[in-house]
Amino acid sequence: YEVSLIRLLDKMTNGTRIELNETGTSLLFSPGLLIGGELEHECSLQRGIGYFLEAVMALAPFCKKPVDIKLKGVTNNTLDPSVDRIKSAALPALERFVLGEPDVELNIRKRGAAPLGGGEVQFKCPVVNTVRTVQFQNCGKVKRIRGVACSMRVSPAIANRMVEAAKGVLLNFLPDIYIHTDHCRGGAGGKSPGFGITLIAETTTGVFLSGEACSPLMSTGSLPAVPEDIGTEAAHKLLDEIYRNGCVDSPFQSMIALFMALGKRDVSKFTVGPLTNSMIQFLRDIRDFFGMMFKIEQAKDEDDEDAVREQVLLTAVGIGYSNLSKKHF
Repeated sequence: YEVSLIRLLDKMTNGTRIELNETGTSLLFSPGLLIGGELEHECSLQRGIGYFLEAVMALAPFCKKPVDIKLKGVTNNTLDPSVDRIKSAALPALERFVLGEPDVELNIRKRGAAPLGGGEVQFKCPVVNTVRTVQFQNCGKVKRIRGVACSMRVSPAIANRMVEAAKGVLLNFLPDIYIHTDHCRGGAGGKSPGFGITLIAETTTGVFLSGEACSPLMSTGSLPAVPEDIGTEAAHKLLDEIYRNGCVDSPFQSMIALFMALGKRDVSKFTVGPLTNSMIQFLRDIRDFFGMMFKIEQAKDEDDEDAVREQVLLTAVGIGYSNLSKKHF
């Protein structure tokens, strides 16, 4: 699947040079100019479309032409963020940095569960000249919960069972919960049976946090997944994400760090939950590539000065990157 990602990057750029050695252990990658435009890519079925979308979202604002890309493959799996999660939690975070441009869009045309996939999504993103400087520290209180329960090539009743189980957990905390069921029929349901649920909590300051669960791959001799368990698992993951209390959903912390690093030469601040392993590695990579460091400190409680919370306040001065590919008039 790494090769599939490299091919996708090759399609988005012009003049990229890639050399893999025979054993596939070392890679020489010389990137070209980011072009963008209308693209189509068949993603590897080992990973979800979310894995590829994370890379596309980070690069899309800096292309020459607005990106309009069609990705085909697995929309829901247990390993990567599902396309629903990206649509509802990552896009609002991305829009904070590319405000004033036409909206970023992600349309889910077809769904596809692992292992055979068959899903299709379309992602559109405008190009920007420079990324905005964002100072965002207050994540607010949760005011409502929305969600999508999807079932592909299985009984439509399964989606309702997941919804009931998730609501059973969440109604103890707040009443405003609405979970939409999406039963995909025929071609729109992909090539493999599966089901999953994505829950989104919206806070008073417009932060979207999410939790999701998906039916695991059926191997020989394994017990089938129970929809009630999947619903409860998603609800617990959502509560865990709310407990982390960041201003961005935890899988997308690294995207925020990238845009903070590429921002104008001004101070940007962002509060995130406890740093994930991939985020810690990503901050090291930013130090190596851009030679800039983030100031990382524990977030203080405004009301109680002595209380130390688990949140992390990231502060950085951007390198003032401007999009060289975009046409300037």
